[in-house]
Amino acid sequence: MHLAELSRPVEVLLVEDSPSDVLLTQEAFEQATLPSHLHVAPTGADAIAFLHRDGKYASAPRPDLILLDWNLPLKHGREVLSEIKAEEGLKRIPVLVLTTSRADEDVIRAYDLHANCYIPKPVDFSQFTKIVQTIEDFWFKIAVFAEED
Repeated sequence: MHLAELSRPVEVLLVEDSPSDVLLTQEAFEQATLPSHLHVAPTGADAIAFLHRDGKYASAPRPDLILLDWNLPLKHGREVLSEIKAEEGLKRIPVLVLTTSRADEDVIRAYDLHANCYIPKPVDFSQFTKIVQTIEDFWFKIAVFAEED
């Protein structure tokens, strides 16, 4: 099934601690063509709570896609990715590492932990919008997802 075939908006979890990057991502998703809900977890610990529907995230939806910053407070992106990919109920959710780091060791580590892709963040809004459109085109319209049990 393609995410574009859903009869509901696509649920996207953005794990990002930078308010300006959150705003940039929200604006880019507002320009996207598919209906989506963008949820924000400002720390790695919040991301795990969201995914487990703990505390203030008790009514959180299961995300169809996760955009994960690599350098996070409290719980690093690599820890979040490792936990997601180790958990049976979460490991099939595509995780796209979207970060400012272009360090080879970060790219290698992300793929070793089973990230679905690694995308360096551009600083220019128009480039960022193009990346979000590319994410939408590929992950929502082209890629096929396994249906939930």
